[in-house]
Amino acid sequence: MAIYEYYCAECKITFEQRRPMSQAKEAVNCSSGHHAERTITNFAFSGGVGTLEMEMPNEAFSAGGCACGGACACAG
Repeated sequence: MAIYEYYCAECKITFEQRRPMSQAKEAVNCSSGHHAERTITNFAFSGGVGTLEMEMPNEAFSAGGCACGGACACAG
């Protein structure tokens, strides 16, 4: 199940609905019964520049440039 965001132009409201991914493209109505359009959710963009560094501890950036976390010889 995924959470999708929809917008009803008649009610001028945005709402979320949990649906199986297989039903992502099927029509949805708002609580008043009007047709609603699926929107592009922008939660991934709300943090702005530098969010990754603020949310992760400094240790996450102190290892080498690879995915091993500094266990190989590249962590120089």
